[in-house]
Amino acid sequence: MPGERKSFAGHTLLSLSQLGAATWSNRGFASLVNHGFARNPVVYRCVRLIAETANRVPLVVSDGGRRVDEHPLAALLARPNGRQSGGELLEAVYAYLQTAGNAYLQAGVVDGEVRGIFGLRPDRMKVVAGADGWPMAYDYTAGGRTIRLRQDEAPVPSVLHMALFHPLDDHYGMAPLEAAQTSLDIHNAAGQWNKALLDNAARPSGALVYSAAGQNLTEDQFTRLKQELEQNFSGAANAGRPMLLEGGLDWKTIALSPRDMDFIEAKHAAARDIALAFGVPPMLLGIPGDNTYANLAEANRALWRQTLIPLVVRVAEELSNWLSPGFGGAVISPDFDGVEALAEDRAALWTRVGGAEFLSDAEKRAMLGV
Repeated sequence: MPGERKSFAGHTLLSLSQLGAATWSNRGFASLVNHGFARNPVVYRCVRLIAETANRVPLVVSDGGRRVDEHPLAALLARPNGRQSGGELLEAVYAYLQTAGNAYLQAGVVDGEVRGIFGLRPDRMKVVAGADGWPMAYDYTAGGRTIRLRQDEAPVPSVLHMALFHPLDDHYGMAPLEAAQTSLDIHNAAGQWNKALLDNAARPSGALVYSAAGQNLTEDQFTRLKQELEQNFSGAANAGRPMLLEGGLDWKTIALSPRDMDFIEAKHAAARDIALAFGVPPMLLGIPGDNTYANLAEANRALWRQTLIPLVVRVAEELSNWLSPGFGGAVISPDFDGVEALAEDRAALWTRVGGAEFLSDAEKRAMLGV
């Protein structure tokens, strides 16, 4: 009896890429800065916009309830140290708060007087908690050396630690950059994917199909082909990479094309989320698709009201509480009168106060901060 022979229509090998777990950047300060501020234009612009614009608000000194221009504290704020101006130091403070959630300043005390203020990098600082849990000192590590800066020094504590609110940490703050990490990674990944497609002639992904009548892949051939697909045609770096097909192999486009996935809109959505975390209206960053604000002027006022004014007021209060004991109780406060974006708000306030006939001139001056 002749051997049984089965009809064979050909075996098919179908290669599909499975979705793996998402890869996120690390949450450490150095990683977030490298992936965000150093590589992402949206994060870079948000941080620079906030730091540079907030730095335009001058900090003034009041002594005994009266504003004074000639005062040791005013001179210190104008020239805090031999390497930086007051504007440079404050710009760094605002930027560190956005990227690290923490900003540190060190007081340079000579003969019992504060003669200088120096900015310290947040990633080099470590809180040294006392028995009661409150910081008693800070360790600053640089160049392989660690210096302990105590908080019981006179006339002011050695370090001013400004931290944004963090619900799960007693000492360190949480930066807007950390809250924007997910959108940051999506925005960066979309850019990397598009760049890889351009490098590989913008060819879309698909499936490799093997179909040959009367033939089948050997175990070695299957293993070699599988390894080649995983090593040379998987991942964002190999997106769209062309294949050299042998006999019996065919390429079937089954994946969504970049147009179908609409990477441009995905990047814009991620950019809007990043701007939301920093409190910057997307319109000011040139991100299309956001019609929340009627015009650019209103978006600029929203930036000041919701983001910059609270930030500047907080920094001024922190500086005042820190330095006031060393300068006879002098107070530091921001002066918003010269801010062009707030001119309309200021004019409306003056009109309302000026029209209040039941107030005396002294009371009106006090309400206007004059």
